[in-house]
Amino acid sequence: MPAPNTLLLFAAAALALLVVPGPAVVYVVTRSASQGRTAGLVSVLGLHTGSIVHVAAAVTGLSAVLLASATAFEVVKLVGAAYLVWLGLVRLAGRGRADTGEAVPASLRRIYRDGIVVAVLNPKTALFFVAFLPQFVDPSRGPVALQVLVLGLCFIALGLLSDGTYAVVAGSVARRLRGRGRRQWGRRVSGVVFVALGAVAAVAHRPATT
Repeated sequence: MPAPNTLLLFAAAALALLVVPGPAVVYVVTRSASQGRTAGLVSVLGLHTGSIVHVAAAVTGLSAVLLASATAFEVVKLVGAAYLVWLGLVRLAGRGRADTGEAVPASLRRIYRDGIVVAVLNPKTALFFVAFLPQFVDPSRGPVALQVLVLGLCFIALGLLSDGTYAVVAGSVARRLRGRGRRQWGRRVSGVVFVALGAVAAVAHRPATT
């Protein structure tokens, strides 16, 4: 098990990284702003269900294998980027509009599923677990896999708290501003955001290996 002071230091560092807006935060805020607080919170659950996959991969060493392979990294990176761009284009095209001209809200199941996919296909999340988390692992404290698991679960708990806060705040603000014209504007903004996230993911670099 990690030492208590190590766990506290990791929690502080992870929280500092989580609260800085990044792809996950933008995804959550976009969902909350477009469909409300509940949709935002469901997207948070989806994202951190996807984080469990990264924790499992880190425990078994699969993340290290992924980042050691240029081909595997590029495939995951490009698939994730393509998915984000596709989500953005769907929003921009207004697919799913009803006859009233309003966008049909995505189901909570779909929002949850999209959150999982966005998290799993985000190479930056794998970079975190391979490049950052191991700095807090001390082989003298016991099995490395157990320490990685504990730190990973700590990261997920903090992520739920941080991203959940963003979802609640964004959903509350959006509810006060909601109107037909603003909904259409919000749909376009969210579309651009998803396309931009896809572009950022597409240019992510694999860290140099030694």
